[in-house]
Amino acid sequence: MSQTSQIATAGPHFFHDVFNASPIGIVVENLEGQPVFINPAFCAFLGFTQEELHSKHCIDFSPAEDAAKDWALFQQLRAGSIDHYQLGKRYIRRDGSLVWGSLSISLLKNQSSPLVIAMVEDITAKKTAEEALCASEERLRLAQQAGRIGTFERNFRTGLLTWTSGTEPLYGLPTGGFGKTLYDFEKLIHPEDRARVMNLVDRAMETGEPTDGEWRVIWPDGTVHWIAGRWQVYKDESGKPRRGLGVNMDITDRKQVEQALLEVNRTLEAQTALLQSREELLKVFVKSVPAAVAMLDRDLRYVQVSDRWCSDNGVEASALLGRLRYEVGPEIPERWKEVNRRALEGETLRADEDRWESGGSTRWARWEVRPWRNADGTVGGILVLSEDITRRKQMEEELSGMSRKLIDAEEQERARIGRELHDDINQRLSMLAVELEQLEHDPSNVAQRARELRAQAAEISSDVQALSHELHSSKLEYLGVVAGIRSWCKEFGERRKIEVDFRSDVSSFLPPEIGLTLFRILQEALHNAAKHSGVKSVEVQMREHQGEIQLIISDPGKGFDPEDVRDKGLGLTSMRERVRLVNGTIEIHSKPMAGTTIQVLVPLGADSEPQRAAG
Repeated sequence: MSQTSQIATAGPHFFHDVFNASPIGIVVENLEGQPVFINPAFCAFLGFTQEELHSKHCIDFSPAEDAAKDWALFQQLRAGSIDHYQLGKRYIRRDGSLVWGSLSISLLKNQSSPLVIAMVEDITAKKTAEEALCASEERLRLAQQAGRIGTFERNFRTGLLTWTSGTEPLYGLPTGGFGKTLYDFEKLIHPEDRARVMNLVDRAMETGEPTDGEWRVIWPDGTVHWIAGRWQVYKDESGKPRRGLGVNMDITDRKQVEQALLEVNRTLEAQTALLQSREELLKVFVKSVPAAVAMLDRDLRYVQVSDRWCSDNGVEASALLGRLRYEVGPEIPERWKEVNRRALEGETLRADEDRWESGGSTRWARWEVRPWRNADGTVGGILVLSEDITRRKQMEEELSGMSRKLIDAEEQERARIGRELHDDINQRLSMLAVELEQLEHDPSNVAQRARELRAQAAEISSDVQALSHELHSSKLEYLGVVAGIRSWCKEFGERRKIEVDFRSDVSSFLPPEIGLTLFRILQEALHNAAKHSGVKSVEVQMREHQGEIQLIISDPGKGFDPEDVRDKGLGLTSMRERVRLVNGTIEIHSKPMAGTTIQVLVPLGADSEPQRAAG
């Protein structure tokens, strides 16, 4: 099954578990282009928080010209004429800088409300390198054109001989006029020079050494011109020719030997620069890439490091370059020596999660170590790519702890309901059964006793109904959130002999997710007040102001120290987690013998749609 198909059929936990952990930026949008889910990788890519990005439209992420092209395709997706598209585009970061992303968008058709999923891979470093390479190639092309120099490459596996556009004019050919084989080249050489040049070609294949020569060519118009060439053949591990690179130069106007040799030497210098540019380009890439990357030579001395590498490891580049890896920076586990050795032998090694102790603290990282090669194919050193995932691991551990607490809270709630059923409802039913049995044996005054027993049965039924409302309040569905909460407060007060003063000025419709959240928080708070506060009255207020709902629960009772119950107060933990899932906030103000006030603030509207995908 494809990833898109999995997304289309998976539930909310798929978004939470998979998307949040993805290193690729992911945004789920509705058909209006409004984000409904944004993962941490996309936030890190643009430098915004999730809250800031939720308030934006998809076209706000990019410059106008890039956004227009994206939006036109989005409209086709929305109309159903296409179900996916891909493009590379620029994005605007929070600091105003531009980055490049590879965007892939697909339509999720199997959802009850159609959505689209956008995956964005950061290709800024790649685009920077491409632009730098293109600029370098253009400068080289102009230089070759001005100097009448051309380059060529021979692929011995395919047999193709590829010329740059600057080479064909040296042989009097139009652009694209070369046939791309060694035989096509041989036919262009003057018959008197042909055998000598082909011998040079054979010798270069045998030795793999740099080879140079001069030969005449006959142009289609019959004129004779002189070419100076230099090339080299590179072999694979088995010693077979793999690739040949070379340059040609028109030396017709400079026939003297000294001038010809000078131009050949210059050609050699140009070719050497071409061969060495790979390492230089790699250094530029490592320096500018927005990730933690280090480039080391075969002795494991730092050749280049990225700014992110320095910041993650708390060192300056000047303190690293030229020094051995084991001399500077944080302590490296002993097993890394084996990793480095294998990488220098040509292996690529990686780990999604790696843990080590550094400076008395635990660090987690995702890393990859791979060799980098010189122009001749030999390993010049290693590249270490690292991502500090310590914070992510800490959040996972915190989430795991939160899940354990919530499970414990659920078990305690079940135990409480079980006790109420066993200690109260069951005992009262047993007493009712005993009294019915007594009535059977003593039928005197049946009418009076029947009325009393009927009242007891009605009271038990009412308490069972109230207990069921604790689990699932149908009144929220049938009466609406405010009326349902008001009714429940009245029932709770009558049952627990507490006055619950409920007031509300909310007039807007409250979504079920928000209503249920407020109801569960109110339940927890009133149960705590009835059990611990020692008071007989509680105030409950629901207010609506500027698109936000505020719930305030206060009592003048015994109070408590919130810090003392932060780690063991499962009820408070449940409150905080519920509020977080609807993008709200909660404040708990309490002191011993000074009462308790709980304030909950939940936003309404499209910008604050509940995070169903977060579970």
